[in-house]
Amino acid sequence: MKTAIFTTAAATLLAATATSALAQAQPQFSQMQVQPAATQASVINLDNRIVALERQLADLLRAEEENARKIGQLESTLQQERDASASRIAALEARLASAASVEIAAAQPAEKPKAAVASISKPKAIPAVVSSDGEADPAEEAYDAGYQLWKAGKYDAAIGALRAFSSAYPNHRRTSWANNLAGRAMLDKGEPRAAAEALLANYRANPKGERAADSLYYLGQSLMKLDQSSQACKAYGELEAVYGSTMRVDLKKLLSEAKSQAKCRA
Repeated sequence: MKTAIFTTAAATLLAATATSALAQAQPQFSQMQVQPAATQASVINLDNRIVALERQLADLLRAEEENARKIGQLESTLQQERDASASRIAALEARLASAASVEIAAAQPAEKPKAAVASISKPKAIPAVVSSDGEADPAEEAYDAGYQLWKAGKYDAAIGALRAFSSAYPNHRRTSWANNLAGRAMLDKGEPRAAAEALLANYRANPKGERAADSLYYLGQSLMKLDQSSQACKAYGELEAVYGSTMRVDLKKLLSEAKSQAKCRA
């Protein structure tokens, strides 16, 4: 009897103990089941963030490539503009250099070139041309009047007379003479800038004129007084290239001495 009671009590105690243990184990099991769900959500969230970052990075790369392309186009355009501007500036500088747009230098010329210039600085007076009826040619008289003023050292009056002649007789053979002598008068009175412009204009307006070659020579002389020996050499080179076979003997001699004075390259 006691044995049966003890057995029943033991069974009851064991059942209670098992029930308590089972009750304690259930919360731990529930926690173990929740943990995998939380870890999976974190992984998904992390994946989404990585994808978003990758998209942002791709957008940045595309934007950078687009900016680089635009910058390249701008640099190419700017380079073209710089090249075009450099070409225009070079052309303007060449034109200004040809026109001798700087002030005269007061340096004295060497003795030998000075004597050479003197041999041509006083051209012979042109006798008046008489027509068949015995009357003098008014054009020749007008030119000679300007020449006589220049010979007398009245440069301003000579320039005015010679310009008036050119305006009145633009197609006369003496127009080349008058324009050349007007340029020389400007050079003689100490205005090489105006002289160079007049001499260059006379050559360009009528390269076949009787004094076009002389204008190139005196253009070079003006540039030498302006300390522009390299530009003077260009004028002398033009003179030699265009009129080398038809140049007068006296002008050839002057040209040779002028090139030596300017130290022009052969």
